[in-house]
Amino acid sequence: MQQDELMALISKTAVLMEQFERRCDEISASQRAVMQQLQQLAQQVPGVVRQSADESLRSLPGAVMGRLESGLDQPVGAYEKRLQSAGGLLQEGSQTLAAQLKRMESLHKHLVWKIVGAAFGSVLLLLVGGGWLLWQYRADINENRVAADLLRAYNQADVTLCEGRLCANVEPQGKSYGDQKQYRVVQPRR
Repeated sequence: MQQDELMALISKTAVLMEQFERRCDEISASQRAVMQQLQQLAQQVPGVVRQSADESLRSLPGAVMGRLESGLDQPVGAYEKRLQSAGGLLQEGSQTLAAQLKRMESLHKHLVWKIVGAAFGSVLLLLVGGGWLLWQYRADINENRVAADLLRAYNQADVTLCEGRLCANVEPQGKSYGDQKQYRVVQPRR
């Protein structure tokens, strides 16, 4: 709406300036015509007529200026009022735009802080999760190391299943182990 009013104001100003230039051209043309007539009269008429012509020429610019001022006062005043109102509207619009830019800048700062916080939280969560997994897998590896040693020994021993139970080929001369010496060393596979 403000832009339409501004464009209308500019259009009216252009029309006004065109009228002003036309009037100036008319005044200039009429001045030239008067000057030519006066020069002709000045050449034909003796000094008295020349004085009379000089007096008329002296009063002519004042009359022309008076006519010009009276013709332009009202349109120029209206034009000045429109320019002042357009300036006020532009100032109001620029203040509104500045306020919106400040709000957008504030929102942008909040968004940046939220992103930084989310990124920091994610990195912290990854570090904590990685530490927990490392601790968990170390415990699992230590447990499986004992089981792996036991499996290696089992694979090297001469053992088999006998009717669903584990049977071993033990060394009869081997050393006994346990509280009651109930365990003996199993012979290796051949």
